[in-house]
Amino acid sequence: MAQGRHWSTEPTRTPGLTLSLLGPVEAHRDGRPLHLGGAKPRTVLTALLLARGRVVPDSELTALLWGDAPPATSPAQIHTYASRVRQLIGPAAEVERRRPGYLIRLPHRGVRVDLAEFQDHARRGAAALAAGDPASAARLLRGALAVWRGVALGGVCEPLVRLERDRLEEERLVALEQRIDADLELGRHTALIPELTALIAANPLREGLRATLMTALYRAGRQADALAAYRAARATLDEELGIEPCAELRRLHQAVLTGHPSLLTTRTPHHRSLPGSP
Repeated sequence: MAQGRHWSTEPTRTPGLTLSLLGPVEAHRDGRPLHLGGAKPRTVLTALLLARGRVVPDSELTALLWGDAPPATSPAQIHTYASRVRQLIGPAAEVERRRPGYLIRLPHRGVRVDLAEFQDHARRGAAALAAGDPASAARLLRGALAVWRGVALGGVCEPLVRLERDRLEEERLVALEQRIDADLELGRHTALIPELTALIAANPLREGLRATLMTALYRAGRQADALAAYRAARATLDEELGIEPCAELRRLHQAVLTGHPSLLTTRTPHHRSLPGSP
């Protein structure tokens, strides 16, 4: 879905309206849950939030709610779902009919959207890491990841899940990789090894994670294990995709083989630019 204006990313300091997408889709006012109903009103709310102030046409909402088989009454049902969301989250946020569809208006203060908070912390964490401040980066990126409560977009209709969930999960994984990079620069290589091992088991094609594990193992004095990690990466890529490791992973392998001094510097190798899943 295309995105328009940005949400406010200033955290809400006082109780107010909270709209949550990074886990089950939920809404809370002053800490108390609002009853959104079933998957369809949750889908309407989610689609409007992801549009960030852009009008979401009725045709797009129809596809997100029913896929290729909408009922004849779909316009009336969309109106009902939008009205329900308007009643629940108003007056702090406004759901407005703007032909050919609907949009949501959020104030600059008083409404917290967890996705906006995550993206703001992740952006600032990435900037701190690039600027050579791994301590700030690790703190900000941990804060970003702590916003997640589970698998994003829980409880919405399947067409919206197929359209958006993988993109949001990729954002989470990138932030996680950057947080791990920050911890590596802070000398936490030994503590990172079990976490990286588990992440690679769940995401075996992310070469950036493979590179970080190799570096962490080498810095922990486990050169043989670092070389074994490369062999495992190469075997997996060949078996799953029929390709060799990328050039940067091959260069890292050569550096581990020769014991290159750069592997022990506080700045990590350039594997942050390694591709994730193809």
